[in-house]
Amino acid sequence: MGVENHYPAGHQHLLGEQDLLLAAAYVSDAQYNRNVPFETSPQTIRLYNFYNHWTVRAATNFFIFVDLSLALFEEPALFPLPFLTTSIVEVLCLTTFFGRLVHFAKVTPQMVFWKDTKNICIMVTIVLTLIDLIICGSLEAVGIHSVRWSRALRPVFLINFPESRQIRRPFRSIRNTLPDILCVFLLFLFSMLIFSLMALKLFWDRGLRTVEGSPYFTNILEIVFELCVLVATANSPDVMMPAYTFNWWYSPYFLTYVITSTYIFTSVFLAVVYSNYRKHLKNEIRKLAYLKRHKMIKAFNILKVKVGTEFVVKEAEWKRLAKVMAPDISSSHLELLLKISDEGQEGHVDKVNFLRLADLLSIQAVTINIKRHPLEGWMPRVYTSPLSLFIQEMVQHRIFVWIYDVITLINAIFIALDEKNPLISYAEWLFLSLYVIEILLKLYTYEPRAYFGRKQFWNWFEALIIIAALVASVANASIQSARKYNSQQILDIVLVLRILRLLRVVVSIQRFRVVVTTLITVGPTTLTFGGLVWVVYYMFAIVGMEIFHGKVRFFDPNFTTPDALVCGNLALKATAFADRYCRNNFNGLNSSFIALMALMLVNQRFLLVAGGFALVTHQAAKLYFIAFHIVVVILIVNIFIAFILEAFFVAYSLEKSEVETAIEKKIQELGVGVKEAEVQDGTLTDNTDTEDGGFSGDDGHSRRKALKGLYFRIASKKYKTVDTLLQRMFESEIAPEDEGPSLEEILNFSPNDMYPKNPNFENSA
Repeated sequence: MGVENHYPAGHQHLLGEQDLLLAAAYVSDAQYNRNVPFETSPQTIRLYNFYNHWTVRAATNFFIFVDLSLALFEEPALFPLPFLTTSIVEVLCLTTFFGRLVHFAKVTPQMVFWKDTKNICIMVTIVLTLIDLIICGSLEAVGIHSVRWSRALRPVFLINFPESRQIRRPFRSIRNTLPDILCVFLLFLFSMLIFSLMALKLFWDRGLRTVEGSPYFTNILEIVFELCVLVATANSPDVMMPAYTFNWWYSPYFLTYVITSTYIFTSVFLAVVYSNYRKHLKNEIRKLAYLKRHKMIKAFNILKVKVGTEFVVKEAEWKRLAKVMAPDISSSHLELLLKISDEGQEGHVDKVNFLRLADLLSIQAVTINIKRHPLEGWMPRVYTSPLSLFIQEMVQHRIFVWIYDVITLINAIFIALDEKNPLISYAEWLFLSLYVIEILLKLYTYEPRAYFGRKQFWNWFEALIIIAALVASVANASIQSARKYNSQQILDIVLVLRILRLLRVVVSIQRFRVVVTTLITVGPTTLTFGGLVWVVYYMFAIVGMEIFHGKVRFFDPNFTTPDALVCGNLALKATAFADRYCRNNFNGLNSSFIALMALMLVNQRFLLVAGGFALVTHQAAKLYFIAFHIVVVILIVNIFIAFILEAFFVAYSLEKSEVETAIEKKIQELGVGVKEAEVQDGTLTDNTDTEDGGFSGDDGHSRRKALKGLYFRIASKKYKTVDTLLQRMFESEIAPEDEGPSLEEILNFSPNDMYPKNPNFENSA
């Protein structure tokens, strides 16, 4: 558990530099949720800190990006490079990955390193890629083209390096959830096969034909494919029309299948996915929470000294540790954090408050330098006169916002009316004048640099839209007499953009604002699933390029050659694919991604594209598209829906964590804080978020006199990820004095274990 120090009360002990760096490494791991067992020797600690340095991580990410981007320049590609060039770049990337792996092996125990499957996957992928490069290089030297099968393994580097924890987490969720949903999925496949066999026996000898004239339901693979697509209703009712036209008694067969597969099985599948995903997510969050506390306790045990009957961390050691963790932290910010941690101002930090250090360092406090309006300095008597104060209070009042919301609604109605009517045209000038007056009044009331702060999106948006409308209106009026061209369409676009101000009406309503804030909170975390989908797309795209490249070609519409009419393949003659979908091909990474995107939507194009590629290769090619449908549409999309449901419920139920609330309360108690509504006249030295876009107080002049100098406010009340929110919620359920289970027990947590109160907080909304 670390080194324990025992010193009498009042003894000014300064910890050794190596022990301080070790404690800082533990706190850093807790702060960033890293779970890397490392050796504690001085040299290893320095190597570990270098391993986690942002420059090294950025370099690794850069080479991962380069390695994945090579598919854009390898055959087939729009801009192919010589094989030797791409091979040299890939070997350079592999060398970097191997060096990163060796670096990791230097800082972690050998037993841990070789037990980590991520390291094994990286090493195996490097070896397989080198073997593939050697084989392909040898064949290229004698003029023989070969398949670069190792290209599909490149996402392994993106997934398994520590820098990709957020992308790896969805894969881990799928891996944990898959065994539990496999039985439901197999039951669904069994049901589909039963219906396929029934269709084969019902229709194979009826002599039925599809609209295209091909035999209807005479091949078991064709039937399975059609019924698989029917689950998404993409081929309904076309798939049943030949049988229904022949005899309406066949319709109950299709209705039964749709009800069973589309409505019952898919709903049950989603329910099972959501239940198991939720269970495994909670177990993972529980691990993270206890591992974080375990590391903080290790750091505390290194720094602690005994004062009286309890162990504490002396103020000097706490400051040294904080400076190591945040070298650029200001002295005022550091003193503020110390006052929050040392509640009794006793010159030391107890264990409970020390365990919050990682959270304190993660929450960014900004300094607000309250300054007066320039007009107050230039003409104070006029700016502080009763009439001026009345104008300022009027602008700051909520009714002022409501009036302009109504004006915007009326303007939207006028935009929808006939623009050729002279009254409508004159009305647009009236509305534009009102908007210009609004901006001028706000700039008169609020400090301009604060009003156009870096985070004041709505203020910038409104001002730019008004300026654009004003410029377009003047330009249109100036050139209209010349009759050279009419710029009214440009003006219409600008005026329509004004309607987006209606979003402020939504944000101004409390219940709507909660929903919008929740969506914003969930948004960044959905990007991790975007990474998951991208990885799956990449692998399927590489496989698709190896199978289908050159089979379908796109020609410019002006080409009238026979090849252009059949997408370069006579097998597509007189097909719907050749009429519209030649561009949906696998002749490059970009076109492959677009084709897969169209297939993911599972519409009529899915049938046409899959059928077209089956015609130019073999009917077995449909297995590729069925596999894509199962992996992406059935599995990943359902897990994504489960994630969105859980994330929305959690984010909607709780806005702030216990730690942030405590810090804000302490800032107010110390008299060095301002509320969000009070930021209206401040010039922010860092990013801030203000309610409603920022400036909506009702007593600006009195506040302007009161707020002078430096103040603190929490930079953001939003969480970067829902996982962080879940972890904070779970941590609030752990008693401060609870040291948690041992490290071995934490790593062996099971979703079926009993643990403290459900971190989903069903009853906390």
